[in-house]
Amino acid sequence: MAESMQGLKRSHRCTEVSRSMVGTEITVMGWVQKSRNKGGIIFVDLRDRSGILQLIFEESQCGTECFEKATRLRSEYVIAVTGTVRLREGAVNENLLTGDIELIANSLRILSEAETPPFPIEENSKTKEELRLKYRYLDLRRPDLQRNLMMKSRVATLARQFMAEEGFLEIETPMLTKSTPEGARDYLVPSRVHPGTFYALPQSPQIFKQLLMCSGYDRYFQIARCFRDEDLRADRQPEFTQMDMELSFVDVEDVIDVNERLLAKLFQDILGVCIQLPIRRMTWQEAMDRFGSDKPDLRFGMELTDISEIVKNCGFGVFTGALANGGTVRGINAKGQGAMPRKKIDALVEFAKTYGARGLAYIAIAEDGTYKSSFAKFMTEDEMIRVMEALDGRPGDLLLFAADKNKVVWDTLGALRCHLAEMMGLIDPDRFEFVWITEFPLLEWSEEQNRYTAMHHPFTMPMEEDLALIDTDPGKVRAKAYDIVLNGNEIGGGSVRIHQNDIQEKMFECLGFTKEQAYERFGFLLDAFKYGVPPHAGLAYGLDRLVMIMAKQESIRDVIAFPKVKDASCLMTNAPDIVDDSQLEELGICLADQNSEERQI
Repeated sequence: MAESMQGLKRSHRCTEVSRSMVGTEITVMGWVQKSRNKGGIIFVDLRDRSGILQLIFEESQCGTECFEKATRLRSEYVIAVTGTVRLREGAVNENLLTGDIELIANSLRILSEAETPPFPIEENSKTKEELRLKYRYLDLRRPDLQRNLMMKSRVATLARQFMAEEGFLEIETPMLTKSTPEGARDYLVPSRVHPGTFYALPQSPQIFKQLLMCSGYDRYFQIARCFRDEDLRADRQPEFTQMDMELSFVDVEDVIDVNERLLAKLFQDILGVCIQLPIRRMTWQEAMDRFGSDKPDLRFGMELTDISEIVKNCGFGVFTGALANGGTVRGINAKGQGAMPRKKIDALVEFAKTYGARGLAYIAIAEDGTYKSSFAKFMTEDEMIRVMEALDGRPGDLLLFAADKNKVVWDTLGALRCHLAEMMGLIDPDRFEFVWITEFPLLEWSEEQNRYTAMHHPFTMPMEEDLALIDTDPGKVRAKAYDIVLNGNEIGGGSVRIHQNDIQEKMFECLGFTKEQAYERFGFLLDAFKYGVPPHAGLAYGLDRLVMIMAKQESIRDVIAFPKVKDASCLMTNAPDIVDDSQLEELGICLADQNSEERQI
């Protein structure tokens, strides 16, 4: 039978109790982690969000009624206990913050009883994620998940404090806005008041924060909810949180400066990690050429080497064919892996194929300096030696090569170096390696749409020295865009925005928009620019992804209270779900059934 608190007040959380309080009477409340009845004495581990405190129930101390009540305690019962703090009489538990003290109970109230949970509430749970997400309210009781969410709260609090001190104003932007289908798919919300029309949930506050700059607010900041209807990965969710900012009268250096100091504060105050400033920088081209990725993991080497010049006249058709088709031939050196079994090399070939490669070529160098290769018979001995020297191939090394269009080669070897680094144990989980990636291409060609698309968004400023190329060679125009990368993850990105009408119109022209189409999608922003717009720039962090890395978690779901799974559904609430026909009728919506016939309303 559950009892009420009846005016009883909690005086301390579990780990707020310390040896300095020995002899003090306190009241604690929380969940029973476990209970052990040793006959005349009952040991109870009490858990709240701060940690665990050991309780002792002795009949001589708490009385017969309280002791008998304590014998009923089971895992996850919610209790309130008043007692006296004392030093532990038994062995100290070094694994607990309160491992040297205990609470001798003199009263107990059972505030809520609990059924046996479907899985143990414990750190580093081995229970299948699907079951844990179905009972997420229980999963969230796990101390490791609670620490993650408390870290996320602290990141948000410190960021707000820092931004306020830097002169930023926290301003909310709309959640119901206009669909601008450029990039990821929008989530649409039907309007009842305006039948047949739809709002879109924001993919980012981009347009509104630029309008705030037009409105003279100078420095804007927001921790904003954003939505993208896209396929999910471990570091993506359909709804996520951005730590968003925009600044007026600035250029690239100003944005980088304030963000480096913000990151330094977060990592120092939360993790005790000192970030060396300034953070290193690397152009997009250099990152792609060296690491095959615009979000390189710099905790290990294994850089890409271009051997196109060496093999351009060789007899291996895979290499020369790729070069004739405008591609490149590049390789990486997996140091010490020369004895890798053929079966494992074949598995690497299959891995490469998932990134668009037709295969991998290899040279396995034995400890005695001899080698085996998948393509040696097509090459001269001099060419083989030059290739091995180019990759610093030594006895015991495994050299792997991809030949194709640049994008395929970069994607393949960029992913393969990370895959091999994990296999070889090269990644130090305690290192935090930051890098700014700068000078992104302004545009990228879409084979699907047969036109250029914006690599970031249509409002990104080209580098001034490349403006002359925008008509003659738009693919070579670099952008005043910058991403901040941490341990192979893009944690934030931004750019200087276009604030001149002629450049903005030229940008829309490059993207294949007529002036009418541009106004149809972004007219309110373009109109605002007619009335005086300051030079401005901004950046947005993926807050969930940043905290995921800080907390050393492998999935973004472990830093979100109620996440979705890969098909964007919630296993706990069963969302998305069908709605009543009356709701659809009110919105003027009719649905097509699985046979593509409309369900008339």
